[in-house]
Amino acid sequence: MTLYALGSMLGSGIYGLIGQAAGQVGNAVWLAFLVALVAALLTALSYASLGSRYPHAGGASYVVQRAYGSPMLSFVIGLTIACSALTSVATQARVFAANLAHLIGPSSLPLWALVLGFLLFITWLVLRGIRESMWVNVVCTCVEAAGLMVVVAVGFSFWGRVDYFEIPQTVGQAGGDMIVLLVLQGAVLTFFAFIGFEDSINVAEECRDPQRTIPIGLIAAMAISALLYMAVAITAVSVVPWRELADAPGPLTEVMARAAPSIPPAVFTVITLFAVGNTALVNYVTASRLIYGMAHQGLLPPILGAVHATRRTPHWSIAILFLVLAPLSLTASVGELASATVLLLLVVFSVVNFALLALKRRPSEPRGSFEVHGAVPLAGAVVCALLVCVRAATGNWKAPALAAAILLGILGCYILMRLSHVRLLRNVR
Repeated sequence: MTLYALGSMLGSGIYGLIGQAAGQVGNAVWLAFLVALVAALLTALSYASLGSRYPHAGGASYVVQRAYGSPMLSFVIGLTIACSALTSVATQARVFAANLAHLIGPSSLPLWALVLGFLLFITWLVLRGIRESMWVNVVCTCVEAAGLMVVVAVGFSFWGRVDYFEIPQTVGQAGGDMIVLLVLQGAVLTFFAFIGFEDSINVAEECRDPQRTIPIGLIAAMAISALLYMAVAITAVSVVPWRELADAPGPLTEVMARAAPSIPPAVFTVITLFAVGNTALVNYVTASRLIYGMAHQGLLPPILGAVHATRRTPHWSIAILFLVLAPLSLTASVGELASATVLLLLVVFSVVNFALLALKRRPSEPRGSFEVHGAVPLAGAVVCALLVCVRAATGNWKAPALAAAILLGILGCYILMRLSHVRLLRNVR
């Protein structure tokens, strides 16, 4: 469970995110990661508590329905998370294909063929079984974590050569309040490097002793990722001046080129393939289990809750997801869709935090093996709501507009399903 959650968080984001964060915060990028950890940990603790209370495949969708008793809200939350997972898989499929094409050089295979080949392999693996998927996840997580540790190892001798509190000069001249604001803005950006912890709750029905396993695995994964991120951040600005790091197309590749020029750049490209593939795998598993759980809640057609007789995987859910993923992965604008769904994911976090708060106040609700104080989900909900506001205010208008369109589309699907259900009941009568 630790490696599952860690593999989802590490992903490929840190490989490009470190440069953007350095451009905003300068050498204090490690501090932005530390602040982001505190913000993400609030919601992660809520998820750990919910996982110990309600180990169900529906995850957030099940929790929201139990807390609010609203099938519509549960449907919206569930499909929003599924959309986020699908756009992540589609994005990673395109990134994987592009990196593979760069690695193998000129090829007769077009990019779209590499994308579909990657999706077919991932689909086969998820259909094959959860044990096989998790073993691949373990290998990929170890490779991508090792890649980050190699960066730290080759750059460790550079530590201490710069001022780790140095920030852009114009901000430093403005005073302490502006410095705090700058670090908070950097934390908003680096917060997204921790997204992925929420995937762990969706495989609760397939792990041993989930009431104990999920909290330990999730919190351990957060701790490991935080240590890796801050060590990589300190290493990166120690080796490459933060202004150059911000302009580098591949920040960590640039760090490796300067700290260890003898290591071929292709090695880092291979590590990136493992990281990207692992993110796609974890999100595919998450989406299929979420759809399976929603079918058992009565929110989706019952066939999506069916399990293969021998492989014990939700084969219909997996097949339907592939039919959505194939055209989505070939869409050029999938990056904008991913930005919009990340924005929606923050809204989901707020709703889930409030759900835990509501459930904790009910004496009839079962207590889990891992309980948190009511202040934790309250603070988590407030932080996520603030991040939504900051993200919407500082970014372009396309992501919020697309997020609103996705919500309207999900609501439209719910209304159509309800109308179809009503008509079916009338015909039966």
